[in-house]
Amino acid sequence: VDFKVGADGTVFATRELQVPSEQVAFTVTAWDSQTAERWDAVVRLLVAQTSSLHSGHKPQKGKKIVALDPSPPPKDTLLPWPRHQNADGLRRRKRDWVIPPINVPENSRGPFPQQLVRIRSDKDNDIPIRYSITGVGADQPPMEVFSIDSMSGRMYVTRPMDREEHASYHLRAHAVDMNGNKVENPIDLYIYVIDMNDNRPEFINQVYNGSVDEGSKPGTYVMTVTANDADDSTTANGMVRYRIVTQTPQSPSQNMFTINSETGDIVTVAAGLDREKVQQYTVIVQATDMEGNLNYGLSNTATAIITVTDVNDNPPEFTASTFAGEVPENRVETVVANLTVMDRDQPHSPNWNAVYRIISGDPSGHFSVRTDPVTNEGMVTVVKAVDYELNRAFMLTVMVSNQAPLASGIQMSFQSTAGVTISVMDINEAPYFPSNHKLIRLEEGVPPGTVLTTFSAVDPDRFMQQAVRYSKLSDPANWLHINTTNGQITTAAVLDRESLYTKNNVYEATFLAADNGIPPASGTGTLQIYLIDINDNAPELLPKEAQICEKPNLNAINITAADADIDPNIGPYVFELPFVPAAVRKNWTITRLNGDYAQLSLRILYLEAGMYDVPIIVTDSGNPPLSNTSIIKVKVCPCDDNGDCTTIGAVAAAGLGTGAIVAILICILILLTMVLLFVMWMKRREKERHTKQLLIDPEDDVRDNILKYDEEGGGEEDQDYDLSQLQQPEAMGHVPSKAPGVRRVDERPVGAEPQYPVRPMVPHPGDIGDFINEGLRAADNDPTAPPYDSLLVFDYEGSGSTAGSVSSLNSSSSGDQDYDYLNDWGPRFKKLADMYGGGEED
Repeated sequence: VDFKVGADGTVFATRELQVPSEQVAFTVTAWDSQTAERWDAVVRLLVAQTSSLHSGHKPQKGKKIVALDPSPPPKDTLLPWPRHQNADGLRRRKRDWVIPPINVPENSRGPFPQQLVRIRSDKDNDIPIRYSITGVGADQPPMEVFSIDSMSGRMYVTRPMDREEHASYHLRAHAVDMNGNKVENPIDLYIYVIDMNDNRPEFINQVYNGSVDEGSKPGTYVMTVTANDADDSTTANGMVRYRIVTQTPQSPSQNMFTINSETGDIVTVAAGLDREKVQQYTVIVQATDMEGNLNYGLSNTATAIITVTDVNDNPPEFTASTFAGEVPENRVETVVANLTVMDRDQPHSPNWNAVYRIISGDPSGHFSVRTDPVTNEGMVTVVKAVDYELNRAFMLTVMVSNQAPLASGIQMSFQSTAGVTISVMDINEAPYFPSNHKLIRLEEGVPPGTVLTTFSAVDPDRFMQQAVRYSKLSDPANWLHINTTNGQITTAAVLDRESLYTKNNVYEATFLAADNGIPPASGTGTLQIYLIDINDNAPELLPKEAQICEKPNLNAINITAADADIDPNIGPYVFELPFVPAAVRKNWTITRLNGDYAQLSLRILYLEAGMYDVPIIVTDSGNPPLSNTSIIKVKVCPCDDNGDCTTIGAVAAAGLGTGAIVAILICILILLTMVLLFVMWMKRREKERHTKQLLIDPEDDVRDNILKYDEEGGGEEDQDYDLSQLQQPEAMGHVPSKAPGVRRVDERPVGAEPQYPVRPMVPHPGDIGDFINEGLRAADNDPTAPPYDSLLVFDYEGSGSTAGSVSSLNSSSSGDQDYDYLNDWGPRFKKLADMYGGGEED
């Protein structure tokens, strides 16, 4: 057997053959094992040159291969149309063989178009055949990469191929006659672009960041770098290998790291990583294809930055073995000493942050050591006040450690422990009262000068010779006195439990104890006196006033006793009526309801209405008992059917008869009627006064200074004189409703008013007589004025004016006056002075 066919349809020679120049033909059969279908195809071969064999097909040693898919194929290579044959003979089938792929190297330099293969149907001997191809690269984008000679069936590639753009193409070849009728079924053509090493490896990142703990053992993983090559990864063109080019710094070794050539994993290869010496390494990594062959492969580089992370391999150490400080006594939250430490680990990290602990010297917990977050110093702070009289100094032992535990194999240093000496300073402390608040029990009513107790204070400064003086700070009732030297308390007045200054039987006073230190200090103490009650308050009756019907009925007066004392000096009480005067027991009776209540009621069948003072004696149950006579004012009055006092009866009870009551009621009615009439009259007068319209504002004319002390007129006492008639009408510019001209002032006209010439705003220097005459004429000619209003009174008399006003023109006491001084007032008053100076009146 000279030829064999593989399972994938590849036909190859089994031995070295001498193929004649004429073509060799044989039939290849394929079948389906499940359906038992068979397909036959006739293959015609031409002699191929061995130098054109594709490098991807490795011949067997000593064999010469004649293949169907040489790359590039020879000019006369034919791909015959596959045929199908069974036992009945040759016939067409819907399913045909797949033509072996055609391999085309990328980046070919041509010349183009370059023939790939020739497709030929065995019917082209009988009829003319037209060939065409379809698919991506032919009639689909990218267009016209491949072309075919429609007559000869030769297929060409028209330009260089790029495997990274399209690694393969799938075309279909068609054969039709000159009329366009299909002669053969379309066959599939697969064209593979053979990869060339035309792409360098590209790192995903130009800079990679990784980290590794200091002190890591060799072989510790650090990071991974990755480079991608666009070439075929199944060939050497895309097989990338890695290597480390340089390492900076080269300490403590120039080869601290290594890289896996295939995966790009960087691991440590040497020991000695120390962050305190080298914090960061810069490693240049190279990626090369062609399996790392530096002679033929393409290379690229990237930078790997490796940070050495800190571990707690350095314990903190005190900068000194001992520290000292001092603190005043009774002071808290005060920093008394600062402890400094040194730690070579990463600052402000848990490996560097210090934690301080007092391990001895402070059994009572007076101190704590806090960490300064900035400087990492230990601040020895007083959290519980110290007493100089108890401890004059403290010797503390403080240990320092880190927040994070030490790394494995690292031991604490002996310098991680230090001694702290703290001296306590003595200060003047305030005296204090050992028993505060101090409570004593005492009966009320003790006489002044009674010694109650000694309320003394203690000075805590035992090593200072100081004197303590006492004084009162608060004594609300001023009942007490304190000895300034020894604190003895005596009474200055009688202590009364029932006083307003006593709360819940306790009287409270505050005292001050001060020493003579520098500076002086003082303390306060409170003395509480519990006052025991004695029977020193007689009971009293409530209510003080009551009322009852003049005839006995079911209602009575309920009375109760009140006592300022407390049990047993209060009830039960004894209520009784005195024997003197005898009328009390004759008219009244008292009935005890219980220990605190009694009822007072009438004994007789009728008692005249009025006010009665009923004395009642009440006695408490104290030892000795105290009695008190209380007077209850009882109002006896006639009652209605419900037993309530009537209104008339209540008045009668006040001591008035029926006639007096009726007279009082009539007087009240008359008074109310008079008040009502007066109010109506005042409202009418006010309405009339508001209807009058002034000619001029009296506040703007000096003539309003005339004072009316007396007046004469037509004999009517209530005649009303309107001085506004003496004023000029034009001076009333501020009255909005005033129309030009002269108008009646007691009634507003209904019809049209006559229009008179407007007087000038500046007063004319004429006399007042002209003004009066003009006003008279205006009034007489006013059609809206009633007849009785035609005469106007312009003058009225007065006396006693010290200012020499016009009010002195007429006087009821004297008819002869000297009016010459009016000449000094100006031309307005000159003629007025002449008129009145001549003895004329009105």
